[in-house]
Amino acid sequence: MTLMKSLMGAAASIALTAGAALAEPALIFDLGGKFDKSFNEAAFGGATRWAEETGGTFREIELQSEAQREQALRRFAEAGANPVITMGFAMADPLSAVAPDYPDTKFVAVDVNWLDTPNIRQIAFAEHEGSYLVGMMAAAASKSGTVGFVGGMDIPLIRHFGCGYAQGAKAVNPDINIVANMTGTTPAAWNDPVKGSELTKAQISQGADVVFAAAGGTGVGVLQTAADEGILSIGVDSNQNHLHPGKVLTSMLKRVDVAVYDAMKAGTEVETGVFTMGLAEDGVGYALDDNNAALVSADMKAAVDAAREKIISGDLKVVSYYENDSCPAVKF
Repeated sequence: MTLMKSLMGAAASIALTAGAALAEPALIFDLGGKFDKSFNEAAFGGATRWAEETGGTFREIELQSEAQREQALRRFAEAGANPVITMGFAMADPLSAVAPDYPDTKFVAVDVNWLDTPNIRQIAFAEHEGSYLVGMMAAAASKSGTVGFVGGMDIPLIRHFGCGYAQGAKAVNPDINIVANMTGTTPAAWNDPVKGSELTKAQISQGADVVFAAAGGTGVGVLQTAADEGILSIGVDSNQNHLHPGKVLTSMLKRVDVAVYDAMKAGTEVETGVFTMGLAEDGVGYALDDNNAALVSADMKAAVDAAREKIISGDLKVVSYYENDSCPAVKF
């Protein structure tokens, strides 16, 4: 059975036995909780799959504040957990401080790819490639000629999603109008479904009839409001089509579950370095199942699949927001 651990305040204990030599991996969820139906929950799904297949156990923690990041890293490392898997770009600085102190511990950083530390496996995703595909679908499904994008915390990573989405939409309809908003500038932006709902209503008032949510738990409010207001939505990270069957056009899959599963399967032998998971690695993609099959026409699927193959082959280049910190296709 999975061992449940949580920290309730900066001074709280993870209740680990001092000096215990554990073979277990550990998973540190980002703020927003493991049941955010998106990024964290995908990680939990990968860890659960590993545990069910192997009979192994893993330690986990849902952070309650920024101050707990370094504390959780150190306590898991001290307890012998290996590897220690972290979720989100905000773990970069704590990892830089902690990982050198535990050279025999392997760390895995999801959404981090710029650290110069030998005992960290850094995993980035080509979110712009998957977002391009769902942008194509949004434009094809739109009847108003306006589509929306609701991001979470305003950081380059989320602009990276939005930039790919806008390029895909414009590839289908060069004249399409794209309305983009971010939820906030602090980590609270990942878990504010009320604000997500408000932004969705604002975009609907501007004519949007398809809205893509790249906002963690905030996206739950986007998808709910879109369904209530009779427009289509697009989920993110996990397959969210089932949340509102027949009303979620698709979900931009970011295979965080695979990244976590693979790391746990490799265990202490996990390879360190920097790795990127894009369309070619099945690290990103779009979701098609019984919940959205009626919304995705054969022509739409054919066009998107053709674009996917062109991106993989290099015949189609999706511009990355990281290349020049701007995106001519959309204004945030």
